[in-house]
Amino acid sequence: MSSISTAKDLAKLIDHTLLRADATALEIEKLCEEARLHGFFSVCVNGSHVARTCALLEESEVKVCTVVGFPLGASDCDVKRYETEVAIDNGASEIDVVINIGRLKDGDDKFVLRELRDVVEAADERPVKIIIETALLSNDDKIRACHLIADSGAKFVKTSTGFGPQGATVEDVRLLREAVGASFGVKASGGIRDTATALAMVAAGASRLGTSASVAIVQGLPAATGPASY
Repeated sequence: MSSISTAKDLAKLIDHTLLRADATALEIEKLCEEARLHGFFSVCVNGSHVARTCALLEESEVKVCTVVGFPLGASDCDVKRYETEVAIDNGASEIDVVINIGRLKDGDDKFVLRELRDVVEAADERPVKIIIETALLSNDDKIRACHLIADSGAKFVKTSTGFGPQGATVEDVRLLREAVGASFGVKASGGIRDTATALAMVAAGASRLGTSASVAIVQGLPAATGPASY
């Protein structure tokens, strides 16, 4: 990853996230306002908020990301596919889907790969990020998941939902980056609440960050180098 020196640089890597069950319409509006102001790459919301979020961000460069099979990943394959189709119909630009963790741990690679390919197909060429919930997996499982994800047509492997026992770690980001290679996407998510942690994730190989503390994180860096500001 290239070095990050300004808030604008870092903002371009951030999915500004609000996935709480009790998120209100006013909070979604605030999320979108913050994303516009700071130039975050996207906002990430639950499926029921996608249409509203797209309307709020109309004519902005901020993309709309949503989650599928969230947060457990254990819903039926057809449900995940349908969720994805509805999200795309409602305007979502990116899909973050939770892998079937139990099937992965069982070694049922054929099932996992088929499910992931179904979601990628349903996303209709929009980028798909696969959440593997690293805290629940052995290193061997993580590496195998990366290989399946690369084969599925997805664009990213993502560490965590933020609702599991632990979020992203530098060690896991480094492991995932080594497993998928230099050109594949790695999204670090869960527990990233300050600038130093965010920068450490990028240094370890993260090409995208998912966080609800985005504003505080970018405020920990200068707005710009030189006379320009953002």
